[in-house]
Amino acid sequence: MFSFRSAFAATSLAVLVLATGGQARAGATLDGVLSRGILTCGVNTGVAGFSQPDSQGIWRGLDADLCRAFAASVLGDATQVRFVPLSGQQRFPALQSGEIDVLVRQTTATMGRDTALGLRSVGINFYDGQGFMVRRDAGLSRAAELDGATVCVQQGSTTEGNLADWYRAANIRVTPVLFERIDQVAAAFSSGRCDALTTDASQIAAVRSSFPNPGDFVVLPDRISKEPLGPMVRRDDQEWFDVIRWTLNALIEAEELGITAANAEARRAQDASPATRRLLGTDPTLGQGLKLSASWAYDAIRAVGNYGEVFERNVGQATALGMERGPNALWTSGGLMYAWPMR
Repeated sequence: MFSFRSAFAATSLAVLVLATGGQARAGATLDGVLSRGILTCGVNTGVAGFSQPDSQGIWRGLDADLCRAFAASVLGDATQVRFVPLSGQQRFPALQSGEIDVLVRQTTATMGRDTALGLRSVGINFYDGQGFMVRRDAGLSRAAELDGATVCVQQGSTTEGNLADWYRAANIRVTPVLFERIDQVAAAFSSGRCDALTTDASQIAAVRSSFPNPGDFVVLPDRISKEPLGPMVRRDDQEWFDVIRWTLNALIEAEELGITAANAEARRAQDASPATRRLLGTDPTLGQGLKLSASWAYDAIRAVGNYGEVFERNVGQATALGMERGPNALWTSGGLMYAWPMR
């Protein structure tokens, strides 16, 4: 089955190149991934819990697992991913140029990005908000007490703009100190170059967990923005947009239905409910609509688990980040995670 799909994709891609002089057009991304047999995923340069290589060079984290889920749904093999670490400045040009197939890099969905970059936000895999971290011995308890402070921040990110909007509205003086990468932001703050560090709360948790003495640092309770983070794809390929969107939804739907990596095989064989049959491919309708195999969602769930499993394994309370589900809980548990109807 896979070899047939790959051969078909290669023929389709050749026709596209001849017809368009090499320019991308709708459908080209899926054909390209199938032809290469590997999915290229843009990730952060190294943020614990989201995308960071371990001691063996294997990328770990919530975003990295989402990349694997996409590879499993398209190729039937979660290992067929090439991770491309990208800075905040590099991420959008890399996607626009076709260097990567999908961007899964803690990227905030905004109207400007959705309308002006030739890109499209697909969905939300983590609801976040911008916060601040300070040294415990500074004795600060709220962000408003940062008047006159220097604040380390990543250049070219939404955090830079949010910081400026916030301190002007709060009528306090703050001096931003800009760095290209989050590891540079963390190093500068740790060395005392800045009084505070600001970024998304998830990255703050990751940075704090990487310090030798995390207890020496305090995360202030204030959140100055909404940061819905999720994958992005190129605007001109609706077919690929659908593949990425519905794979993400499949992981959320699996948690809603109680389907896990461990029980997916048994549920596929024994569960007669229509929702389970559609999701796990016993009823092949959904896969046909995406031009994928009937097992596309089953393969993704078997590879990485449902959304809750991915969250808890990488950033949950049993990890060094120790994050609660909060808005990333299912809607039935008071959160915002809600799978669109898969039928």
